Amino acid sequence: MSKGDYKITIGLEIHAELKTVTKMFCNSKNNPDEKRPNVNICPVCMGYPGTLPTINKEAVKSVIKVGLALGGEIANHTEFDRKNYFYPDIPKGYQISQYKYPLVRGGTLNGVAITRVHLEEDTARSSHEKGDYSLVDFNRAGIPLMELVTEPAISSANEASAFAKELQLLLQYLSVAEANMEKGEMRVEANISVSKTDKFGTKVEVKNLNSFKAVEKAIAYEVARHISVLEDGGKIEQETRGWNENKEITFGQRSKEESHDYRYFPDPDLPNLVISEIPDLNPNLLKGELPELPWKKRERYKNVYGIKDSDINLYINNRELADFFEKVLKKILPTEDGSENSASETGQELIQTVSNFVSSDLVGLLKNERGLSFPSPANFSELISMFHTREISSRSAKDILAFMVREDENPKTLMMKHNLQQKSGEADIERIANEVIEQNQKVVEEYKSGKKSSIQFLIGQGMKISNGSANPEVLKSVLIKILS
Repeated sequence: MSKGDYKITIGLEIHAELKTVTKMFCNSKNNPDEKRPNVNICPVCMGYPGTLPTINKEAVKSVIKVGLALGGEIANHTEFDRKNYFYPDIPKGYQISQYKYPLVRGGTLNGVAITRVHLEEDTARSSHEKGDYSLVDFNRAGIPLMELVTEPAISSANEASAFAKELQLLLQYLSVAEANMEKGEMRVEANISVSKTDKFGTKVEVKNLNSFKAVEKAIAYEVARHISVLEDGGKIEQETRGWNENKEITFGQRSKEESHDYRYFPDPDLPNLVISEIPDLNPNLLKGELPELPWKKRERYKNVYGIKDSDINLYINNRELADFFEKVLKKILPTEDGSENSASETGQELIQTVSNFVSSDLVGLLKNERGLSFPSPANFSELISMFHTREISSRSAKDILAFMVREDENPKTLMMKHNLQQKSGEADIERIANEVIEQNQKVVEEYKSGKKSSIQFLIGQGMKISNGSANPEVLKSVLIKILS
C-alpha cells in the first residue's frame, strides 16, 4: 500500500528559551553563550531545600505577546505546577511548568491551530563525551522556556518544517527569543501517527530535533517506518524516540509517558497569577507594543511594493536588510512613506530596481568580503537615481557600489574619482564603435548579410571595451549608423 493510502497526522511541541536577563524563578543570569560550566547558578535554580522561587514577570509578558500575535486567548488566571520526574539534569526532582491553567489557549500560525502556549523552566545540560560517566552543567537549569503545542493538524514533514520556521521568525520579530536551533535555544518534538482510517494511529514522539532539516527528515523517516511496520502486519508501539543525525534514523528511547505519570500538582511556593491585577501584563497595552508581524509584512511587501517573491522572503528573514530597503525607498520615492504603489509604472520600476540592487548586488558584496558595511540610505538612493536617469550604466553602478561598501562616499564623487560616468557623447561612442567593428569583422559581415541580431553581440563588445561606461542605446544607434 502506498503512502497516499494512509492518513498521516503530526502534532508539534516546540520549546524556545526566552531572552530575559535572569532565569525563570531566580536572579541568576540567563546567558546561553556562557562556556564555563556551573557559573550562572544559585541555591534556587539548583533546587536546594528551603529556597523560594519568584516568578519572572518579563517571561510572563513575553508569552502573553506570543499569544496575542497568534490570536490566542490570554488567561486571566494562571498557575504553575510541579511536573515530577527524575533525571540527572533536573536538580529538584521535578520541573516547574504549567498544566491545567496555561497562559495561552488557541490561536493559529501558518494555518495550523494551536492548542496552548505555556511557561516552564529549562533543564540543565548533560554531556557524555568523557569516559564512562556523565557531566552536568547547571547554567541552563531554570532558564525561562516557552512551550507551544499544536493541534494534531499537520499532514506532512514539509508543513511541519514550515510551521517551525514561521514560529522562529515570530519569536525573533517579537524580540522575546533568539530561537537559534544550532545553540539549542529552540527545540522541536514531533508527535506522529499513521492510520489506514480516519482515526488517529498510535502516536510516537520524536524528541529534540534541533534543525529544520532534522524535523523534515525525522518525520519522513518515521512515517515510512510506521507504514512499513503496518504493511508487514506489525503493531506500532507508543514510545519516545530520538533522532540519529549521522545515520538519519530514529531510535527507541523509552515508552511514552502520559500526563498522570508526572503527578502534576500546583506548586505551593508560587502564587496564582491574576493577569488583570498586574498592570504591566495588561494584554490590551501589550497588544499595542507588538511590531509588524512576519505575515503582515510579507503581505505588505507583495501588495504595496509588488516585488519578487524571492526578494520578499529575503527581507522577511533579514530584518536589517529589510529596514535598509525601506529607508532607501523613503529617500527615493515621492510619497511620504516611500510606498508609491503599482498604479505608477515609474514607481513600480524604481522599487524593483532598488530591490534588485539590494538583494543581488549589495548582498553579494557583503557576503563575499568581511569588514564591509551598508552604505547610507541617502547615498544608495542617489546611486539608484543616477542609474535610473542613465547618468551611469549598470556596470558603473555596480562598480560604484563596490566602492561605497568600503568608503561610504557620495556616488557622484566616486563616479568622478574612478572615471565611471556614462559616455553618451557621439565622439566617444564613435571611437568605441569603430574599435568594435575593427575587432569583429566576421560578426560585422553577418550583420550586413541580414543577421540583425548580431548587433547585440557588437553592443556587448562595446560595453566591454568601455568598461561599462558607454550608453548602450547611443552605442547601438551609432553602430547601426556606421554599418549602414
